[in-house]
Amino acid sequence: MRNAVVAVALCCAAAVLLWGADNLVPLNVKEGLWEVTTTHSISGAPAMAIPPDTLAKMPPEQRARIEAAMKQSGINGPATDVRKECVTKEKLDKSMAFNDNRENCKRTVVNSTASKMSVKFHCEDKQGSTDGTFQVDALGSDNAKGSMQATTNRNGQTMNMNFTFNSKYLGSDCGDIK
Repeated sequence: MRNAVVAVALCCAAAVLLWGADNLVPLNVKEGLWEVTTTHSISGAPAMAIPPDTLAKMPPEQRARIEAAMKQSGINGPATDVRKECVTKEKLDKSMAFNDNRENCKRTVVNSTASKMSVKFHCEDKQGSTDGTFQVDALGSDNAKGSMQATTNRNGQTMNMNFTFNSKYLGSDCGDIK
């Protein structure tokens, strides 16, 4: 259950930069390898699926792994992860930089300039829907930051997700990073 919650949260965070707009202005950032540091927190997530007495009976190593996964998920408080991404001209032109594609989302561009993009989004699938806002600011050609707030309703459960990210340019060669 926790992995599903985290997957939903990360998909939503990754999806919000992709939207269709005829007058989209690409962010003025360098093409190449970027490091993206994301901090996220989730509130309203379903209670832990493992009863406390069962957790207490687990071997210390297993319990530590489960507790670490919970901490990394952002459910019990802020969690941070770092990833690398290759920003290409195509990704910038299609507003796919710093994210992945998610086809079941409708996006409305609120603002699009070379230094700032703001979007409202609505995503739906069989399990529910997600609504939120996303903003990214190009602080310079080699530095960007952003935030996202979203509310997900899944199977009668409501979760609130908050993400912030900072990105820095590492160099023109992406190596094996896509």
